[in-house]
Amino acid sequence: MADATTATDFDDRPLVFRNGLVLTMDPSLGDVTDGDVLVVDGRIEAVGTDLDVPEGTVEVDAAGGIVMPGMIDTHRHMWQTAMRGYGADWTLTQYFVFYYLNHGKTFRPEDIHAGNLLAGVESLDSGVTTTVDWSHGLQTVDHAEAAADALESVPGRFVLAYGNIQQGPWEWAPSPDVASFVERRRGSRDDLLTLQLAFDVTGDPEFPEKAAFEAARELGLRVTTHAGVWGATDDNSIRLMSEHGCMDDQVTYVHASTLSQDSYHRIAASGAHASVSTESEQNAGQGYPPTFMLRRHQIPISLSMDTSVWWSGDVFSAMRATLSADRAREHFDAQSEGETVVHHALRAEEVVRWATMGGAEALGIDDLVGSLTPGKRADVVLVKNDRNPAMFPILHPYGHLVFQAGRGDVHTVVVDGRVVKHDGELVGDDLQRAKDEVSATVDFLAGELGPEDWAGGMSPELPEQELFDNPYQYTDWDAGRGAREVHDD
Repeated sequence: MADATTATDFDDRPLVFRNGLVLTMDPSLGDVTDGDVLVVDGRIEAVGTDLDVPEGTVEVDAAGGIVMPGMIDTHRHMWQTAMRGYGADWTLTQYFVFYYLNHGKTFRPEDIHAGNLLAGVESLDSGVTTTVDWSHGLQTVDHAEAAADALESVPGRFVLAYGNIQQGPWEWAPSPDVASFVERRRGSRDDLLTLQLAFDVTGDPEFPEKAAFEAARELGLRVTTHAGVWGATDDNSIRLMSEHGCMDDQVTYVHASTLSQDSYHRIAASGAHASVSTESEQNAGQGYPPTFMLRRHQIPISLSMDTSVWWSGDVFSAMRATLSADRAREHFDAQSEGETVVHHALRAEEVVRWATMGGAEALGIDDLVGSLTPGKRADVVLVKNDRNPAMFPILHPYGHLVFQAGRGDVHTVVVDGRVVKHDGELVGDDLQRAKDEVSATVDFLAGELGPEDWAGGMSPELPEQELFDNPYQYTDWDAGRGAREVHDD
């Protein structure tokens, strides 16, 4: 057995994590103390203690660390990572104004490429091995090609969810250009790059979005949609989907806040999943993070980060924010009735499950990844940092992942059997390449806005005129007022 010190030592050789605290996320295997995980030919070969391994196997010392499945982010607008942190003080309305009405239109294909490249590298660095690119900045197929090219160049597992916020989904989704793109890109990296369609349902009673659902079915693609977003998508959206036969287990409902009991019942009955972006919901205003309601209705949950134009891009933050928000609601509701919470209903282990198997189930890839089950593809993360005092002692591993660990504690990341990060360092030159591209995009966008508007965009004032009830400017339907009105060009 060889003891690896550099990432290149791993090339095309079996790999074993030794003596770690293994969280398999497989109920039949459970947790393994001082456990080993053996990877051979891109798959989990075995999990146990003191495993016998093939000659030439490279060893990673996992003692003092946690070995877990790769984390999964089921909703991130990766193209916006080129403007990381720009909108830290935005409301959701200001986000709509900037990207949907104004400056999102200025993004060139190369700017989409830059954002996706940086976001992809960031995902791997933080132990997120599968990321859904909720890519609603694809104004042309050239933009889509750039998005896919970026994802294919990063050694992670990605889902490109094709969207275009500048045009009605009933127009772009059934188009021959999109169908041709799907056929070109389908299976281009085996199961490392897959596709979905991404669009929202405005609540227009004529339900023009039905054409987009039909296109998704013809293309054999899942749908991901923002649902229960205050002032944008509401119960009417869910009702229309249900009445027109467009609710099934191939749909992911992102946010799923501010919905009625009836809507939650419909989602639950359809077998669909929800993607909760707690940092987003509790800051931007989609509604209170809904895990307490989703749990009540037994709707399966996955976690997501939404966009780095506001928030962090790592699922440690998602787990921490989600558990905190759920418990805060639990205490608030109890105390409003003069009662005291004695036992927390939501435990850290369940939140870690949402970040791994929950994501795999939402994407329909739980037969491939999401747990350290022998035979599955080897998406594996070692969380270990001997230099961080907060990483010792590890007594409650699930609680440690949620409340103590962070992206800086990700020691080793394996995707499909390939080591993409080791000893805290990314493999290859992807990061510098991404930085160079993003620098060019920032210069371009700042130049397009001009110094005053660029600076002002980070501390925006609400315009005096009313134009926010309908963020979807490709339609005259106004969800806020529940009526149609004609908008001036």
